[in-house]
Amino acid sequence: MNDNDLEKTQKTLLKNTLAMYREGLIFGSWGNLSCKLGEDKIIITPSALPYDNLQYTDMVVVDLETGTVVEGKWKPSSELPLHLAIYKSRRDVQAIVHTHSIFSSAFAVARQEIPVALEELAQLAGGNIPVAKYALPGSDKLADNAAKTLGTESFGVLLANHGLITVGEDLEAAAQRSRVIERNAQVLLWSNLLGTPGLLEKEEVKELRRKFLYFYGQHK
Repeated sequence: MNDNDLEKTQKTLLKNTLAMYREGLIFGSWGNLSCKLGEDKIIITPSALPYDNLQYTDMVVVDLETGTVVEGKWKPSSELPLHLAIYKSRRDVQAIVHTHSIFSSAFAVARQEIPVALEELAQLAGGNIPVAKYALPGSDKLADNAAKTLGTESFGVLLANHGLITVGEDLEAAAQRSRVIERNAQVLLWSNLLGTPGLLEKEEVKELRRKFLYFYGQHK
């Protein structure tokens, strides 16, 4: 990968990170994003730097296999083991977004999965968002729990008492799933005040996902 490709990817990562920050899905220096850089490297947000001051040159390039820094002046995110574990277990994943969004985190604290209430969650995620067992942040145990709970088909996983992880074929897709999951969580919590939420059935979720994949949008 040449310098132009690296700079383009750094700027894309920064753009999506700042969007998450402005929307309140990440705050301060909590939350992190990464994406693949070729087949053997990832680029990830730095550790403990406030997002409102980030520059694209602050992004850190890391070897996918060893986790060592290849390029960059800062330490990578403390959740690097989590990102690496997911990339290694899911070769289809090209980007990861980790948020500390309020409503998704409420489900994470309650240690309850987020069921499918809205059609857009069915379309983008294809099922409920499960909860990984609690482990300390930045630990190998957290990384292992998250990767195992995410499995081979899920696009999102809650980290107990922590936050939300979403994955995708690119940063935009992973970020959009974060937004949709957060909105679904918010609607569920509000709808509980009105009564018992009506959830979509598994077959309905499956059909919504199928139609989204094969018929939705101009490119289908």
